[in-house]
Amino acid sequence: MHDKPVALVTGANQGIGLQIARELVTHGFTVLVGSRSLGRGEAAASEIGPDARAIQLDVTDQSSIAAAAARIRSELGRLDALVNNAAISNTSKRQGQSVEDYAKLTRPSNVSLDEVRAVWETNVFGVLAVTQAMLPLLREAPAGRIVNVSSGVGSLTRNADPAFPYRSIFGPVYPASKTALNAMTLAMAIELEPTRIKVNAVSPGFTKTNLNGYQGTETVEEGAREAVRVALLGPDGPTGMFTHATLGTIPW
Repeated sequence: MHDKPVALVTGANQGIGLQIARELVTHGFTVLVGSRSLGRGEAAASEIGPDARAIQLDVTDQSSIAAAAARIRSELGRLDALVNNAAISNTSKRQGQSVEDYAKLTRPSNVSLDEVRAVWETNVFGVLAVTQAMLPLLREAPAGRIVNVSSGVGSLTRNADPAFPYRSIFGPVYPASKTALNAMTLAMAIELEPTRIKVNAVSPGFTKTNLNGYQGTETVEEGAREAVRVALLGPDGPTGMFTHATLGTIPW
């Protein structure tokens, strides 16, 4: 049995995921850098240091997920924290297009169902698939932690408020995928309440990453802060919460 706690971070070859992986290493974890491209994952792990290991993981590919779980069990024998960070905002890769302009093209009245399905496949179903595969390992941990990286734009309560500044971009693709992820988080937390596993959602804020074409206003260090804090929760920490580093609890 590997003697250090082990964390898996999906989508960790860049952006917030890479920063989360980097910071968990400083807290004594061996971190598995999940990446669809093994080469990009290896480059990221090399940048972090010897306590980071690349692992090929495509959250939309069941065989990739199963292989990753099998490798973790055989090589490390444990998983203490799962950070479901991998996400996409769209499939179009429209260079230079603002978040607001993209939102206009993805209203409920005109959005492509293929676009909705593709984003939800990663942001919602991918999270559930990875969690199901890793749960047997997390159940064996002294205190398993599941952190789902969500977004404040998925809050139904906040979007129902006409004063919410991001209300105009709420739509069926990325924002609603995070609403659905929040529902998955709460469902997981309720099921696992009798166990030592805590399940929480976090909002990184509007972070400058590839996800939004680097239009964000916060740094990756700021964006990673809450996910790292929640991954390190002690036995008295909460479960079934949705939080942000400076805003505190966010309403569902």
